Amino acid sequence: MNLAERAAPGQMVGLLKVRVLRGVNLAVRDLWSSDPYVILKMGKQKLKTRVIKCNTNPVWNEELTLYVEDPALPVRLEVYDKDTFSLDDRMGNAEFDIHPFVEAVKMNLEGLPNGTIIRKVVPCRRNCLAEESHVNWSDGEVVQDLVLRLRNVECGEVELQLHWISIPGSGGL
Repeated sequence: MNLAERAAPGQMVGLLKVRVLRGVNLAVRDLWSSDPYVILKMGKQKLKTRVIKCNTNPVWNEELTLYVEDPALPVRLEVYDKDTFSLDDRMGNAEFDIHPFVEAVKMNLEGLPNGTIIRKVVPCRRNCLAEESHVNWSDGEVVQDLVLRLRNVECGEVELQLHWISIPGSGGL
């Protein structure tokens, strides 16, 4: 039985805590710089970071928490440049799959040494990874670090870190 079958339709299986760490070499959308922010979407959910003024290498270090009903749904990330007198400019997008991460969360990993790599996810045409991503055991929890290369833009990457929060009695993990 897969994870999506374990929870009733519309029932939450857990919370995905996404730490939006930073942007690297983001596109310039204003005269010399940009005022970037990130939007995360999963299903009908939409969460947003704060705007970092005049910076193409912003550090957000902000946690956004998504509730997960269907781990097969991808998480979509969009980067925008905040504008005052016009529509915000697109600065690229990316998508990532949480299935490898969720599969690692389901394993019984108690007692593993800190820093153990549970799983490796390699960049390919089906994902937006800029480099190999490791799902690790860190301080008693499963953590995944991601560097996503933005699509539909001339340059830019966004660094994220994933954490899982189990919900007792949710019927999920």
